[in-house]
Amino acid sequence: MTAEMDRLLAIMARLRDPETGCEWDVAQDFASIAPYTIEEAYEVADAIERSDLQDLKGELGDLLLQVVFHARMAEEMGAFSFADVARAISEKMEARHPHIFGSEGGTMGEARWEDLKAAERAQSGQQSAMDGVARALPALLRAEKLQKRAARDGFDWPDREGPAAKVTEEMQELAEAGDASREEEAGDLLFAAVNLVRAYGIAPEAALRRANDKFEARYRAMEAKAEDFASLDIDAQESLWQAVKKDGL
Repeated sequence: MTAEMDRLLAIMARLRDPETGCEWDVAQDFASIAPYTIEEAYEVADAIERSDLQDLKGELGDLLLQVVFHARMAEEMGAFSFADVARAISEKMEARHPHIFGSEGGTMGEARWEDLKAAERAQSGQQSAMDGVARALPALLRAEKLQKRAARDGFDWPDREGPAAKVTEEMQELAEAGDASREEEAGDLLFAAVNLVRAYGIAPEAALRRANDKFEARYRAMEAKAEDFASLDIDAQESLWQAVKKDGL
């Protein structure tokens, strides 16, 4: 294991060599590589969702390469190395599992986990409950995390009726919005919808992903039933939609 990790680190060092390395790799920086890092994380998730372990092995390697790439660039700047990254996460995991690596005992529930993370934020100088929620997260997932942080401080609806009414209110405001405020009102509606879904104990990101998959499957089924789906009028297309729904899609 150590030999293979050393090999990967050596490969990246060679690729980044300013004189003998790869021109593309040498030209990269943190900002230019970040989109690839995000993409590789999604490809890992996709392999997991498809239960393709062979593909998962490859995608995990691609994601690991991203970590090595960022660490190598940081090492060249004299900021930190891959070893520092590994050490930092090891220390964090031990600190976040005192019932395993310490003497506190007990079990790890979501509340305890969040308390430990909150203590870490306080130690690092973060003061707001909103600190540490990455802006680069998908907007739906970030909305859920922001709302959960607020809920930990008691800023949350006591029941489902509150967020349901808020969705209705935001729908009306979007309908009445002018050009200048329409995007803002659309965002408020989506944010309110996340709150309502969360009130049912459902992860909004997972729910929307499932809805996306269902819509795609139904649309492909409609295309398969029609010789030229795009040429059909809306009534014919709707009939096909109802037909594929009856087929169990």
